[in-house]
Amino acid sequence: MAVSRRLFVTAAATLVASSGTSLALASSAPAAAPVGSAAADEPWYRIPVSPDDTPEELVRKASRVRPTERQIAWQALERTAFLHFGVNTFTGLEWGTGDEDPDVFQPAGLDTDQWARALRDGGFKLAILTVKHHDGFVLYPSRYSDHTVASSSWRGGQGDVLRSFADSMRRHGIKVGVYVSPADENQYLHGVYANGSARSEHAIPTPVAGDDRTGGPAFRLPATDYGAHMLNQLYEVLTEYGPVDEVWFDGAQGRIPPDKVEKYDWDSWYTLIRSLAPDATVAVSGPDVRWVGNEGGLAREKEWSVVPVQDKDNGRTDFALSYDAPDMGGRNALVAAQPVADHLQWWPAEVDVSIRDGWFYHADQQPKSVQQLTDIYFGSVGRNAVLLLNVPPDQEGRLPAADVTRLREFRERIDRELPEDLARGARVKASPGTVTVDLGRAREVDRIRLAEDIRHGQQVEGFVVEADLAGTWTRVAEAGTIGACRILLLAAPVRARRWRVRVTRSRRTAHLARFELYRSRT
Repeated sequence: MAVSRRLFVTAAATLVASSGTSLALASSAPAAAPVGSAAADEPWYRIPVSPDDTPEELVRKASRVRPTERQIAWQALERTAFLHFGVNTFTGLEWGTGDEDPDVFQPAGLDTDQWARALRDGGFKLAILTVKHHDGFVLYPSRYSDHTVASSSWRGGQGDVLRSFADSMRRHGIKVGVYVSPADENQYLHGVYANGSARSEHAIPTPVAGDDRTGGPAFRLPATDYGAHMLNQLYEVLTEYGPVDEVWFDGAQGRIPPDKVEKYDWDSWYTLIRSLAPDATVAVSGPDVRWVGNEGGLAREKEWSVVPVQDKDNGRTDFALSYDAPDMGGRNALVAAQPVADHLQWWPAEVDVSIRDGWFYHADQQPKSVQQLTDIYFGSVGRNAVLLLNVPPDQEGRLPAADVTRLREFRERIDRELPEDLARGARVKASPGTVTVDLGRAREVDRIRLAEDIRHGQQVEGFVVEADLAGTWTRVAEAGTIGACRILLLAAPVRARRWRVRVTRSRRTAHLARFELYRSRT
């Protein structure tokens, strides 16, 4: 039968292999489990586990976990951008101190349209701005802090980087993300952060003198003094700057004394975000997306989106295994995590890495080479993760020319690596556990892209790709997981007319959404 490059057909046909594995072509039929809002998908997005579960039961439960609609949309982005910008840009620090003079912030040539054009031309679909880093300096005029752009003489105290950023990104078709650091050293200096206050109910938004807001949604949420401060700032960001598609947190505590710890109000923060921005993913100290475990740009060789988690510290979704464990969701990992795991959860990996050595701009640093960025792409997007590439604006408020050029070169290189799907429009045949593609004539192939239809979960544990060479099926590549995307690079081009992917092990029926073949032009 002839089908499109994504192998979508009108009805999924389950194909049971003699080995016990099974494979289905993806269809337009709904997923086997409901997805959507947090309330509706809770039994499927995360499934409880217990110490009494057998290894087989753990695998069975893992096979039933399904992503939410927001997670499906997020994983389809593939390339997202980070923009670290703030007082550190002008002090030369990576972690600020919280007592900076706001007047140091002077981006005289701020041009967020230039940021957006460069990111669009680089192939990025979402960008996250450091609205507040650990130093506590806020890139919009917050009602709840004096450590903001409004306290700088830049633009006469009327500047608003977040407003400019959000407007520019949307103008150029890029989704908007915000990083609001939980750590806040400025508020520590003011006796709010890590002051030992107990949690109590707070009205959000908390009224302030001269507050002109009327008619918006109101909340009463439990929080510490600082937790309420964060809730108020999140409320501002999520109600005054248009739709937000990702809220990015980390778990840092900043450079405060080791005996001073702020126990973050994760449950209240999540509740506010879900209420005000229900489509936004919450990462990486959040329930939707996890940190891959390194800042080098690489996902695991076998990267699972279904992983064991535990609930900690006021409802924070946390790792059941070490964040840098070599196996996060395989069969052995499910068993190893069992003593502490509360749930198996769809918690896909985000790979954050900077185009330069630092996260903030430093004049003496240069961007990574095109080859380095290409390796990062295949080691992140090509391994079932989403790439989050940091590109820091300079002191003028522009992306450096060298970085802009490198972003364009990076996109052009990926376009040459994966130029034309040779399997588009080809004849596809399904047999037990196998999908075969007939290209019509022999073609050279050196890049193979696969994807599961993750609406049905992540199921594949092992597969091989074979080419028909002189009448003999010959193995040319093999790997373990597939997930939302798997890209295999062949050491040398292989010329064949017929190609097939054969699932050798899966947890449940595997639904293949993509089987694409390329000949790179590099």
